[in-house]
Amino acid sequence: MFIYPHINPVAFSLGSLQVHWYGLMYLIGFVSAWLLAHWRMKHYHLNWTSEQISDLIFYAALGVIIGGRVGYMLFYNFPTLIHAPWSLFKIWEGGMSFHGGLLGVLVALWMFALRYKKPFWEVGDFIAPLVPIGLGAGRIGNFINGELWGRVTDVPWAMIYPHVDEQPRHPSELYEFGLEGIGLFILVWWYARRPRPAGCVSAVFLLGYAICRLIAECFRQPDQQLGYIAFGLLTMGQILSIPMLLLGFWLWWAKR
Repeated sequence: MFIYPHINPVAFSLGSLQVHWYGLMYLIGFVSAWLLAHWRMKHYHLNWTSEQISDLIFYAALGVIIGGRVGYMLFYNFPTLIHAPWSLFKIWEGGMSFHGGLLGVLVALWMFALRYKKPFWEVGDFIAPLVPIGLGAGRIGNFINGELWGRVTDVPWAMIYPHVDEQPRHPSELYEFGLEGIGLFILVWWYARRPRPAGCVSAVFLLGYAICRLIAECFRQPDQQLGYIAFGLLTMGQILSIPMLLLGFWLWWAKR
C-alpha cells in the first residue's frame, strides 16, 4: 500500500505568473504531436508539409481547449452552466472533458480539411496516432493534481489519498496513463505503420480509446456531483464512450 505523494501543482513561477504541471502536460502533448507528425511525414513520405502540420496542431489545440471546456460544463457541470453561464470561461478553476475535446477536434479537423482541400479521413488518420501521448501526459497531470482518484480496494498497490480520506484506493489516473497513453499509442501507431483504407486508423483510435475508457472507469471513483448515471453501474465517462465504440465499429466496417 502506498501514500499519495503530495506534489505541488505549480511547477514554477515567473514573477506573479504560476505555471502549473497540468498546463505543462498539455504543452508536452502538443509538442510531441508536432514532432511525431514530422517523423511520420518524412518516414512514410506522406503528402504533408511542415506548414500544414503546424497549422493542424494549432487547429487541434483550439479544438481540445474549447471543446474540452464546453464538454466538461455540458456533461459534468450542467447546472452550474445554466445558473452561471460565465463559469464556462473560468478555465483556471479546472474542468476539461476528453469527449468534449474530441468533438472540438473533429470540428477543427473539418475546418482544416476544408482550408487545405484534404479528405477529412486522411486528416483524421494522420493525427490519430499522435494523440495518445498527449492523453497519457494529461493523466500524469491528473495524478499530480491528486484528482480523479479510484474506488476503494484492497489490492497490494492501493494508494491512500490523504486529501480525500484514509481508505486505500485504485490509483486510477495511472491505470488510465497506461491504457489511454501507452497502450493506445502502441496500438494505433502499430496499426498506422502500413497503408490502410481512409478512415480505418481513425476507427481503431475510436475503438481503442472507448475500450480503454470503459475498462478504466470500472476502477475510477464516479464524479461526486454525478455518481452513477445508468443502472446504478455506468458512469458518465462510460456512457460517453459507448457512442465512440459504436462509431468506431461502424467506421472500421464501412471503410475496411
